[in-house]
Amino acid sequence: MLFFGMAARALAQDNLSPQLQTKLADGVQSLKSGDLDSAEKVFSDALGQGIKHPLVYHNLGVIAQLRGKHLEAVQRFRQALALQPDSGPSRLLLGSSLLALHRNSEALLELKRAVTLMPEQPQAHLQLAKAYEASDNWPAAVQQFQRVVALAPQEPEYSYQLGTAWAKLSASSYSQINRINPHSARLLQALGQEYLLQEKYDLALATYQRAALADPKMPELHLAMAMILLELKKFDQALAEIDVELNLVPQSKMAAATKAKIEAAMAASTP
Repeated sequence: MLFFGMAARALAQDNLSPQLQTKLADGVQSLKSGDLDSAEKVFSDALGQGIKHPLVYHNLGVIAQLRGKHLEAVQRFRQALALQPDSGPSRLLLGSSLLALHRNSEALLELKRAVTLMPEQPQAHLQLAKAYEASDNWPAAVQQFQRVVALAPQEPEYSYQLGTAWAKLSASSYSQINRINPHSARLLQALGQEYLLQEKYDLALATYQRAALADPKMPELHLAMAMILLELKKFDQALAEIDVELNLVPQSKMAAATKAKIEAAMAASTP
């Protein structure tokens, strides 16, 4: 487990007495089992004995974080990092507590360092993605969620969060387009897609037609209109639109396939 991995290694590597190693290991076990009071007593007693060790500060930070005391957690993780600056787990949890405190700039800095120290750790990328979300940096958030999914493809929740981030990136992009040019063809195209998903074919068709007036040479608009007209059994109009699309993008396999469907439907409808 990420929270406690550092502690096990530190105990084995440092010159601590066997008795103290055993005591601190018991504290780690208490923490793992959820007995926060016992764990806190062990690590607080160690501090009282003058044991200034990164695992002591780190695990006190974990206890504070689990109790929702993020200001205290930040202090403890910083004390751990003062003694062990290259601790990825401490950087990660420090960033998480800073994020909980809405100190987004500081959180981003620490979480970027955590990702650098632990590039294969999904939780590091996940927390960095959340920090980018909190900063409304959706392109960067999507990039980190993609990394999380690549590292842990068996976790459906990560795929869901990636999909949500893509949707928010899309909404953010269209909002920006709307601010710059509310009559943009791309914005009208997105609105047409929304109507199409709702099966409001007449509204979708009218919106795509407005988009085509705004930018007659934009690919996919005439394809979309042709597909709607095919659904409405307006074959002649559908054929006209798909021919426009093929003039714009003659290499489009989808447009060619749609034209074949239109022609087949026309032939089937002829007595």
